[in-house]
Amino acid sequence: MRRSLQRRLSLTLAFAIVLTGLIAAVTSFGLGYFEAQELQDDSLRQIAALVARRAADAGFKGAPSPDGASGDNESRVVVMRLPGDARPAWLPENILPGFHTLDDGPERMRVLVRRLPQNARIVVAQPTDLRNEIALNSALRTLVPLILLLPLLAWLTARIVATELAPVRRMAHRLDGQAPDRPAALSETDVPDEIVSFVHAINRLLERVSQLMNEQRRFIADAAHELRSPLTALSIQAQNLENAESREASKDRLTALRAGIDRAQRLADQLLSLAKTQTGTTEQAMIDVSAIVRELIAEYLPVAEARGIDLGMEEVAKPSLSGSPDALRLILGNALDNALRYIPSGGEVTVRLTAEGDDAVIEVADTGPGIPASERTRVFDPFYRLEGSSGNGSGLGLAIARDAASRLGGSVILQDRPEGTGLVFRYRQRRADAN
Repeated sequence: MRRSLQRRLSLTLAFAIVLTGLIAAVTSFGLGYFEAQELQDDSLRQIAALVARRAADAGFKGAPSPDGASGDNESRVVVMRLPGDARPAWLPENILPGFHTLDDGPERMRVLVRRLPQNARIVVAQPTDLRNEIALNSALRTLVPLILLLPLLAWLTARIVATELAPVRRMAHRLDGQAPDRPAALSETDVPDEIVSFVHAINRLLERVSQLMNEQRRFIADAAHELRSPLTALSIQAQNLENAESREASKDRLTALRAGIDRAQRLADQLLSLAKTQTGTTEQAMIDVSAIVRELIAEYLPVAEARGIDLGMEEVAKPSLSGSPDALRLILGNALDNALRYIPSGGEVTVRLTAEGDDAVIEVADTGPGIPASERTRVFDPFYRLEGSSGNGSGLGLAIARDAASRLGGSVILQDRPEGTGLVFRYRQRRADAN
């Protein structure tokens, strides 16, 4: 089940608001209730003070009827003067001045006793049930605004959260509406600060996707261009074979046709290898570098012998690497293939295994014509070939080696051969034991 940030945020804030409102309501109710009780006590004090003043000014001899009830049915305040008035049974004879709560009568009473000169006393009493009812009604009135505002606050919270998250939804709609083949960066206007870093990450990802798609389009265009020439040559050679006038001419033209087919097949294999290195993942395993080099030398030895090239191996160190054995085989295989393809007959190709610090170094050195220093960066581009170069290569070998090396975490460079003319293909990667 998916989690909705907006729903969770709205519910959490609404719950916090309702809980806070309820706490505030309970607190307000309690304070209002006790405040109403205090106000009623103040009313009893005022009544007692008024009765005492009237008694002092006019010789007040007692007021209410003998049962002590006043004529106010709503407040039901009882006023007595002792001695003088009949003392009810619930009122103790020697009650002290001040406030008292009496439970001995038919009703629970709140009583205020005030002392007058000549040992006279004023008694003002009120039933507690009536006082509680008045205090309760007064306290309940303080709850009405809070009870009415809580649903409104919860609704406002949900609306505010939805409004604040609206830019995120609009950004998602814009992203979803983009053309799949040409992704564009998201606008950072009207974006909350909390998700700016997230938008930056998306834009960087879109930029990388756009670069990959541009490389893919360029690769497809270059591949189509490179395949057009050998396929056209094959078509012409097939027509020539069909129009051959003699058996000997057919054999010669068949040889040329087979060479064209081999070249087209090699180009297709290299295109597949390049696509695999650009889209594949690198498996992690311990690589026996020495064993892979020996296998490659045994594989290319017939080619070297056919061209009169001395192919050998120099093992200064036995480094161990971690990564994909197939990727390393692809790197060194393309380096060997280029070396054997472009050096003249009678040359030398040496694969050297060394170690420098924490890095393993594998070199493929040849005695060929080499590559000018100004061109050593461009030759790693797919389908790029030096002007006037011999051989029938497609310009993909070094591009494949560079991509495979990048996925292994290594690097490739081209250097001049220190012993004389020629080129050194140098692959460097951190040793497994150094990790």
